[in-house]
Amino acid sequence: MKKMRHSKYFLVSIVFAALSISCETEFSNPNSVSEDLVYTTREGVIAAAVGLQQIYSTTGVRWIIETPAVSAREVGITTTFQNMIELEDGGSGLPNENANVEGLWFTMARVIKTAEQIEANIDGVDLSAGTISGLTAHAKFFKALAIGTLAQNYENVILTSGSDGDATFVPRLEGFARAIELLSEASAALSTPPSQEFIDEITQGHYDLPSAINAISARYHLFAGNYAQAITAARSVDVSKKSEFTYTANATNPIWARANSTAPNFKARVQFGLPASLALHDADGRIAFYLDPSQDLGEVSNPNGYEVVALTGFFTTSSGPIPIYLPDEMHLIIAEASVRSGSVSEAISALNEVLTDTDDLFGVNAGLPAYNGGTSQNDVLDEIYKNRRAELYLTGMSLEDSRRFNRPAPSGSSQIFTEERNRNFYPYPSSERQNNPNTPNDPPI
Repeated sequence: MKKMRHSKYFLVSIVFAALSISCETEFSNPNSVSEDLVYTTREGVIAAAVGLQQIYSTTGVRWIIETPAVSAREVGITTTFQNMIELEDGGSGLPNENANVEGLWFTMARVIKTAEQIEANIDGVDLSAGTISGLTAHAKFFKALAIGTLAQNYENVILTSGSDGDATFVPRLEGFARAIELLSEASAALSTPPSQEFIDEITQGHYDLPSAINAISARYHLFAGNYAQAITAARSVDVSKKSEFTYTANATNPIWARANSTAPNFKARVQFGLPASLALHDADGRIAFYLDPSQDLGEVSNPNGYEVVALTGFFTTSSGPIPIYLPDEMHLIIAEASVRSGSVSEAISALNEVLTDTDDLFGVNAGLPAYNGGTSQNDVLDEIYKNRRAELYLTGMSLEDSRRFNRPAPSGSSQIFTEERNRNFYPYPSSERQNNPNTPNDPPI
């Protein structure tokens, strides 16, 4: 009976997902389920919540990871698709119509809208208090993720979907501030414990929502420069619990499909694309976890001369899960926030938790001796950056990290493949500019 109920929610969520990712041009179909109807029944709201999670974890995660990975040189393209060529070329001429630029923006905008619709309709549906609290926290969590993702990649962002395609833009730091507020609201909603119904039908035991909320809050506090709050949030995360997005034959791991299918679009770069001055120790276990230079790539190569190798880690199978956050990200947040606050010793202590790790929940273990390098703020920041690049490989944070750590800025010219990153922020999609008069000017680079 339970299996049949899950199947029903899955079918409704497929209808919901189709509604969610459809283009702006709509065609009448008398046999289709209207979007309004999705939110008026218990089954519909639960399916919408499942669909929200699925859109973010499949289509969303593809754009979130792939786009900055190319721009910040974590991967090298292995295809002639124009969107990938444009991304790797970079520079001030990156087209507003680039599929990655548009896909990242509009998928996050759709997540924001869907979360708003769930929240707006939830009180009108017959649900238990624990299911309402869980769904409310769930919607706020994913809306926060979407806004935060935009703030990592665009200079100005939207905080709401807008009623008629006219959402207001704010500077990205205000985006992080709003995302943090939403996460605080999500945490408050959980003062009423989520029902077993919510756990069974939505999270299904794959992630611990309270810890995930705290982890993402720590991340955004760090990005916003709120160092004390970042440390507090990071220390509140239960790092003994896994939180991950899971995949199936119908909703596959999106990075596996891009990097390890029969016609890959990109492959991993050796040393995670780090410059020689930040080379990792050969014994670093994260190299073997994420990269496999022993695999024969055949004719697959990067047209611009990057040395590429097979990608492993979380991306080797179509159904392999992807962590929502990694436990050692919390130690790296504490390390960075500490050193930027003036406490080098606290930073090194937290950094050593990462360097000496041999029992990570997900198997991402550096397995190295404790840090014995320079103790100036710049020395320790370099070490933290290097470890973020290795530990948090392909988590969508490389472009944000490159800017925040003041790595060499891009020149603005395209096809300068020696640059560590080829953009600072992405231009706004043409279709957003055409439909939203509030769209700001594009950043110069």
